[in-house]
Amino acid sequence: MNQKFLDFMRAYKGHRLAVAVSGGVDSVCLLCWLAEIKADVVCLHVNHGLRKNADIETQYVRDLCKSIGVPCKIFYWTGEKPSSGLEAAARDARYKFMTDFCQENGIEVLLTAHQADDQIETFLMNLGRGSGLYGLAAMRRVTYRDGIKIVRPLLDVSRAELKSYCDKKSIQYFVDEMNDDPHYTRVRIRKNRYLLSEKLGISDSRILLAVQNLGRVRDALDEQISEMVAKVVDNSRAVFSDSFLFDQAPDIRLKLLGTLIQKIGGDEYQPRLTSLSNALDKLQRDCKFTLGHCTLRRLNQKILIVPEGAKTSFRTRHGKSKFEKSKKEI
Repeated sequence: MNQKFLDFMRAYKGHRLAVAVSGGVDSVCLLCWLAEIKADVVCLHVNHGLRKNADIETQYVRDLCKSIGVPCKIFYWTGEKPSSGLEAAARDARYKFMTDFCQENGIEVLLTAHQADDQIETFLMNLGRGSGLYGLAAMRRVTYRDGIKIVRPLLDVSRAELKSYCDKKSIQYFVDEMNDDPHYTRVRIRKNRYLLSEKLGISDSRILLAVQNLGRVRDALDEQISEMVAKVVDNSRAVFSDSFLFDQAPDIRLKLLGTLIQKIGGDEYQPRLTSLSNALDKLQRDCKFTLGHCTLRRLNQKILIVPEGAKTSFRTRHGKSKFEKSKKEI
């Protein structure tokens, strides 16, 4: 068993945990390691009904849990499936099942089996897209979704190590046929990533080190942005001077606007970078438009962000905006 995994999991000793298990090698190995360290964990498996072996995989996960003494909850994604964006819809449904279960059962932590190779592939995919700091910092070890803490304890563990463990222990797992489909960018990266090491001397460990360094910068920026957001958001609305936004460095300006829109609009994700850039261009002058389930308005030197459909007055029912009360601070 990997020592970094053991060290990481010490922080969750005594916690009630849930673990997402698909039946693939990563999540099966994570489940077995959790059972081996006697974690207080329940296995959550979602049958999307999308693959011909879905029922076989579901039964295997159920049987495996029984054999290692881990409680198991199976969910079935039934009903009509979307004709486009199926993968994203399946992911959203999967997380909805699992976070609802955690909330209903007093479980605050959901573990997922994203591992080091996933992290490297995410970095390279985002590099290919020309992503900024947040994309290149790749996956966070800890995030939150629907009030549940999502934890990824395997980000320092390679896929090869997980596979080796299962093979040596004769633990069965399933291989998704999409993992070999070259139509997917991630698959092409996976199959050709060795060239970075063999031809350019860029090892996996160096990429992971770069991701970790970028992650630290991201976390510091997040802390700064959170403090700024707290100054101007009041009762699901934000009012601030144009200088509060435009006096910031470009990267901070984009992240600040995205965070404000996400917080006020209530979306799971921030608007895309191009949408935020366009919004900043519009906010250079008087305007009114919608983005991320928010309405944004600029009038003279003041900017307002409210939930879409809300009144776009700069004044509150008490007669003064937070901007007017605290503009010296801002």
